Parts: sequence; C-alpha cells; structure tokens
Amino acid sequence: MMQQAAIGLGIPLRLLADGSADSASQVVPDRIVGDYRDLDTLRKVVDGCAVVTFDHEHVPTEHLRALGEDGVACRPGPHALVHAQDKGVMRRRLSEIGVPCPLNRVVESTSDVEDFAREVGGFPVVCKTTRGGYDGKGVWLVHSADEAAKVLAADRAPGAAILAEERVDFLRELSVLVARAPSGQCAVYPVVESVQRDGVCVEVVAPAPGMSVALSDAAQDVALRIAGELDVVGILAVEMFQVGDNRVLVNELAMRPHNTGHWSIDGAVTSQFENHLRAVLDLPLGAPTARAPWTVMVNVLGGEVGALHDGFPHVFARDPALRVHLYGKEVRPGRKVGHVTAYGDDLDDVRERARHAAGWLRGDLTDEHPTDEQ
Repeated sequence: MMQQAAIGLGIPLRLLADGSADSASQVVPDRIVGDYRDLDTLRKVVDGCAVVTFDHEHVPTEHLRALGEDGVACRPGPHALVHAQDKGVMRRRLSEIGVPCPLNRVVESTSDVEDFAREVGGFPVVCKTTRGGYDGKGVWLVHSADEAAKVLAADRAPGAAILAEERVDFLRELSVLVARAPSGQCAVYPVVESVQRDGVCVEVVAPAPGMSVALSDAAQDVALRIAGELDVVGILAVEMFQVGDNRVLVNELAMRPHNTGHWSIDGAVTSQFENHLRAVLDLPLGAPTARAPWTVMVNVLGGEVGALHDGFPHVFARDPALRVHLYGKEVRPGRKVGHVTAYGDDLDDVRERARHAAGWLRGDLTDEHPTDEQ
C-alpha cells in the first residue's frame, strides 16, 4: 500500500523483505531479501537511500542508532521509535509528559504481580510483553498468581520484560492518526472507532459515532502532543480507550501506517500512506479530511475460502461503490488478508455493505442476507 502511494508521487522505493512472497515483494521491484536484525544487511539496503522508514517497529534500536551514526536519515528516529518498540519505555515517557494511561508497572516476579493487583483492586490484571507483541500476541488477561507465574515463565523476545496494567472498563476503543514532518507540521485524521475480536482489529468506523466535539478535540490533542513530545516523523497511531463521556486513556502507540488508518486510502483526501511519505521526505502534508460523512473499513480475515477473488463477481455486482484491497497473502484462518471499504451518508447502510462484502469474501455468507456478526 505504501508502493501505491509512492507510484503516484513518482518516488522510488527500495524494500528489505523477509521473503520474495511477502506482500510488498510482489509490488516493489527494487528489493533485497534479508534479515532486518542483521546490521550489515541494513547497511546494504540503505546504501544510496535518501530516507529510511519502516512498516513495523521491530528493527533493533541499536542498529538504527548505528545507521544514524553512518549519516543515514531514519524517520522516525530511534529516539522516537523506541517508544513504539518497548511498552515499558512508552509508559514511563507518557507518564512524564502527563498523558493519561492505565495504571501500570514492570513486574519481575509473581509477588510483584500480586502486589500490583492489590493496588488496582484485585485480579484480573493485564500482562504484556514489552517488546515483540502484536495483534493480541504477547498479551494475557491474568486472573491469579498461578497464571501470572506461567506468563513470567513464557518465552519472549530478547530484552523483553513483562508489563502489568490495570484492566480498564472501557466504553469502546478509539484511534487517532497524526502525520508529522521534521519541520513540525502536523495533520491529524478524524478520531475513529475500532472493533477488536481476540486482539485483532476487525472493523473501523470513521469518524467514531456519537462522539462529542469536546472528546474528539481532546483525543486529537493527546495524539498531537505525543507526536510533538516524542519527536515522531511519519505516521503516529495512538490507540485509546474511551472510559467516560469526556475521558480517554492511551493504550498503544505505533509509528507507521496503521490498520486503523486503512480507511483513509479511499475515505480521506490524503491517505495515511501518502502522508507518511510526505512526512518522512519533509514535504507539505496533505489534507486528512474525510471525503464522506461515514467510512467503514472491515478487515478480511482468512477463513475456509482460499480463492478470495472468487467472491469478486458477487460483491462488485451488489455494491459498485465498494473498494476491495487484497494483500497477496496466503490465506490462513484468522490472518488479515485484505480489507474492504464502503462510504456514504447513512452509517447503518455503509456498515452493512462493508460487513457483507468482507463476510462474503471470507466465505461466511452464502446468500443475500446481511450479516450482523461484527
């Protein structure tokens, strides 16, 4: 999806890929297959590049510092990216700048978890690996000391600790995307509502329904403040819990184009991918304004159907305004293999259209009846 935006701007990309079958490998001709954890490989890839940016947070921080010492422009820089790489570092920094977060503590023993649980009103508490987790992986809801012991003993990424957090009784999950350039210019997208299932985002509604102007402004202000204080360059996604009519808590940060911003490809004047490229190249940013009153993006998760294209005749004939994006991934149960986007004036209609199309492509639907499974 970054390549699609780069083509329109005439910007050549070079890709470091894990393998030739990766989604980006299928569309970026200038690619090198290698290990992002190997510094020599990174140096080979960035040779002659004006700017280096990322589609995940897992490149070792020390390698990015080494590239910076070589004179390579990494955007976001390691001083910013570490806050998306390490949840413990992120929580400490957000606390320092006064950003509201769930109560939390890095824990090393079962007794640490028990002490923390007592402080927040008892079990259950949430435990997270500070590094390497994604899409619900590396996150556990812990109900007892015995469960805490199992989490502490589980394998985790090198350098990762365990972060204990209070279980938040939230109303819904929200996300705010900010594009920020080295000049300090920012563009903030509308606050969206995200729906999660088993730790995986399944649906995004833009803008978040039923949100007051005050809460929307407050959520955007929090995201803008984080982008500025952490000196982020590129797209910053701030995932939040809404815990009251006028209050949010920051849950996670991502410093890259994010699944909760995929709606912007078809639903915003400037997609998150184009604004990410503009930001890292220090070009004036594009308008993040929504094109329609409502946009709904539903992820296509792998199911029983292997040939997703077989669903095209039905979904395109049923909804000529529908937008479908498939990622070229092997279909596996629960894997994100694409998304669909619908937009319009009526939220119920837009939501039904997007859900129906995603359900049909997954193979969950076999007739004309809309699905309410989400």
